[in-house]
This record gives sequence, C-alpha cells and structure tokens, in this order.
Amino acid sequence: MSLVVTQPLRRATRAPAIHPLIVRVNHWINAAAIVVMILSGLQIYNAYPILPFVFPRWMTLGGWLGGALLWHFAAMWVLMVNFALQISYGFVSGRYRRKLLPLSPQLVGKDLLAAFRGNLGHADISVYNAVQRLLYAGVLLFILLAILSGFALWKPVQLSWLTFVMGGFESARIVHFIAMAGISGFIVLHVAMAVLVPKTLRAMVVGR
Repeated sequence: MSLVVTQPLRRATRAPAIHPLIVRVNHWINAAAIVVMILSGLQIYNAYPILPFVFPRWMTLGGWLGGALLWHFAAMWVLMVNFALQISYGFVSGRYRRKLLPLSPQLVGKDLLAAFRGNLGHADISVYNAVQRLLYAGVLLFILLAILSGFALWKPVQLSWLTFVMGGFESARIVHFIAMAGISGFIVLHVAMAVLVPKTLRAMVVGR
C-alpha cells in the first residue's frame, strides 16, 4: 500500500523542466559550432591581421589559412541551420517572450547594482534577471551579425549589397571581429556563471 501512495507523490514532486530537449540540443550544437568558428577564425585573422597583434598558435584551429577556412565554413553551415531553428522555436513557442522580456535600462541597472552588492539571488534559475536577459538577447544579435558579416566577406561580389551595408570589405572584417569578440565575451561570462551557479549547467544537461 505504501508503494502505491509514494510512487505518485514522487512523480508529483518532480522538478518541472526548465529547458526542453530541443533547447538543450540546440544549445550544445551552437556551443560546439561557435568554438570551432572562433578558433579557426583566429587562424584566419592571423593570416591577415586588422589590428597590430596576432593570436598565439595554440589558440587557433586549422594549422594554416586553408585548413582554418575548411573548419570555419563547415562550422558555419552547422551554426546557420541550428541558429535558424533556435530563433524559429524561440519566437513560435513564446520562449523568448517569457525569458527575455521585460527588458529596460532601468531593470538592467537595478539588477546590475544588486549583482555588485551580492544581493542578486539565483534561487529560481528558470527566471532570468534583467542582466541575463540583456546578455542572452545581445549574444543572439552578435551571432546574427557574425553570420551576416561573414557572408559579406565570403561573397563580396555576389552579395555586394550586403558588403556595402557593412561599409565595404574592410569594414565588414571589423564588424565580423567585433561580433566574434562579443560572442567570446559572452562565453566567458556564461562559463563563469555556470561555475558560480552549477545548477544552471545541470539544467542545460538534464533539463531540470
């Protein structure tokens, strides 16, 4: 009799899913593709620097320009398809509306001040604070900017209108570099948060 009673209770008290399976799979595919693109992108950058420095060889992927381009283009298609699925699901399911709104400078300032004071709680990781909403919305824009500027660099003649919008080929390179830097900065903050609040990483692995 006790088994019959405790079984439903155990199921009833099970924590609700924070991240659906499609979100978790999408997240990890994006993460892998972006890491490959950043590392190979650094090798491409080193072949023709736009700033007065290059990156250490151990930070790059591909070995040389040709090898880096192969890695970069392979990861590019994975990222594009996966990102399109992510954006579509986010808007159609209402996930972006629930997770990223409301968002305003006042809310961001308030939560940022609370974070500096150590008063920003993480009891309910299913609800993003305003700083998290800004970062997640920002990285989506940086990924989109990286894709668009990347196409402007890849097909500057066929997509001359896009290259023109970016301010020309050299300006598109700068835009692409800025987008990469923004994504890299987000990754650093994202990993730091996962270390400080390990249950956020667990939720992205098992969903709860």
